[in-house]
Amino acid sequence: MPEQIKKKKVSFPHMGTVSIAWSAALRIIGCEPYVEPYTSKKTLSLGTKHSPEAICLPYKLILGNFIEAIDGGADYVAMLASPGCCRLGEYGKCIANALHDLGYETKYVELQLYDGIKGMYNFLKTVSGRNNPILFLHAILIAMVKVFMLDSLETKHSYYRAREIHTGDSEKHYLKAIKYIDENDTFKGLKQAQKLVNDEMAKVEIDPKRDVLHVDITGEIYVVNDEFSNQGIERELGRMGVQVRRSLTITSFLKDAIIPKIFRKGETHLQRAMRLAKPYLMRDIGGDSLECVSDVAYANERGADGIIHISPFTCMPEIMSQNIFPAMRENCQIPILTLIMDEQTGRAGYITRIEAFVDLMRRRKRKQQMEQKANV
Repeated sequence: MPEQIKKKKVSFPHMGTVSIAWSAALRIIGCEPYVEPYTSKKTLSLGTKHSPEAICLPYKLILGNFIEAIDGGADYVAMLASPGCCRLGEYGKCIANALHDLGYETKYVELQLYDGIKGMYNFLKTVSGRNNPILFLHAILIAMVKVFMLDSLETKHSYYRAREIHTGDSEKHYLKAIKYIDENDTFKGLKQAQKLVNDEMAKVEIDPKRDVLHVDITGEIYVVNDEFSNQGIERELGRMGVQVRRSLTITSFLKDAIIPKIFRKGETHLQRAMRLAKPYLMRDIGGDSLECVSDVAYANERGADGIIHISPFTCMPEIMSQNIFPAMRENCQIPILTLIMDEQTGRAGYITRIEAFVDLMRRRKRKQQMEQKANV
C-alpha cells in the first residue's frame, strides 16, 4: 500500500469500555484504531518495570498499554492530560520521556481533558492530518453517543447481575450487547443497536423479588471504571447479590468537561460535588477528591446500603478524601469501605474484605427493617 494512503494506527490506554467509543471516532476520520490486548498481568509487569517506584497504578498500566501498542505497530499513542493539582498533569511528560528512553519513535500526542470539544477536535486533527469540521464533529458526536450507551448498558448489567438466577448469565448477554454497539458507527445503526441491546439483556433470567443490596462505588476515576485495576469488584459484588452504581463514569465526565452548558440537563456530577462537599471540603484539591467526598453524602442522602471508595496507592487527593470520611460520620451514617489498589494487592485478602463488608451491610439492613416493623 502506498505510504500516502496508508491509514495511521492510533492507540490509547484502556479504561473499561472507552476504547469502543474512541475506535468509532478514529474509524470515521479515516484512521485505524489499534486496540492493544486488554490490560493484563503482562501489561502491569511492563509498566512497573519502566516506572518510578512510588508512582500510582494507573500510570504503570497506561505505560504498559503504550508499550504493547507500540510493539504491535501503532503510529500514534494518545494520552489524556489534565491541568490542576493532580499528578495526571505530569503523566504525559513522564510517559513521553519513558518511551523515548526505551528507544521508541512512535509519535506521542495528548488530549487535554478540559479543552472540551475544541480539545477533541484538535486531537482528531493531529492524528488524521486533516481538517474537516463536519467530519470531526460527526466523529465526536458518535463517540459521545456510544459512551452514553455503554454506561447505560453497565447500569443494566449491574441490575441483572445482582438478580440473575444462573451465575454468569448476565455477563454472557452483556458481552453480546457490547458487540452491537461496537459494530455500528452511524446514528441510525446505533438506534437499532439500542433496541438489540435492550432485547439481549432482557433474556437474562432474574428473580425480581430478590432482596439485593445497593452500593455506590467512588474513588479515582481510572480504577473505578477499569476492571483490571479494581480486580473485577463489580462482578464479585454482583455474585454476592449487590447492585452497584458507579458514581464516577465517563458519561458524568462528558457532562462536566465536554458538553456545552446549554445542552446539559439537570445538575452535573461536579455541580453536585461543589454543593454536597462544601461542609467538609471547601475547594478542589485535585484528582477526584471533591467528587468522592460528595459521593458519600449523596449515597447517604439516597439511602444506599453502603459505599466503596477505591483509590490507587500513593494518590494524594484520594488519601485526603479518606481522611475526611471520619469527619462525615456525624451527618452520614452510611458504611464506607476504602480499598487501596497497587500491583502488590493480593486478591484473597481483597475478596475477604469485600465479603465482610457485604455481611456488615446485610446485618445493618436487617436491623433497620426490624426496627421499622417494631415502630409500626
